[in-house]
Amino acid sequence: MNEIIRGKSFTAEKSWAAKTIANMNGITTRLHWTEKAYQWHVNDGQEVFVVLDGEVTMHYEKAEVKTSALLTPGDIFYGAKGTKHSAVPKGEARILVIEKQGSI
Repeated sequence: MNEIIRGKSFTAEKSWAAKTIANMNGITTRLHWTEKAYQWHVNDGQEVFVVLDGEVTMHYEKAEVKTSALLTPGDIFYGAKGTKHSAVPKGEARILVIEKQGSI
C-alpha cells in the first residue's frame, strides 16, 4: 500500500513511540517522535538515525572515548554494530531510524 507520511507533523502518545513505515527483509524503517532522552544502549546491528525535525544531541562511545554531536534536520548518524550511544533531543524531535527488526 502506498502512503504519504508528513514527518514534521507526526506525534505519538509517548516518547520514542514509532510508526513503522516499512519492513524490508528484516530491516525496519520507523518514524519516531520524542521529547525525552533515550537511554545509553548498544544495538546488535547497524543503525541509521536521521533527524527530520528538531535538534538531537547524539552521545556515542568510540574506542572507549565518549563523544557527542548536535544533529539538526537533515543530519545523519550511522552507528556500526556494537556502537554504544544515547540520543537527547532539545525539545520535540522527529527521527527516522533504519535498523534490524527488533533492535532497541
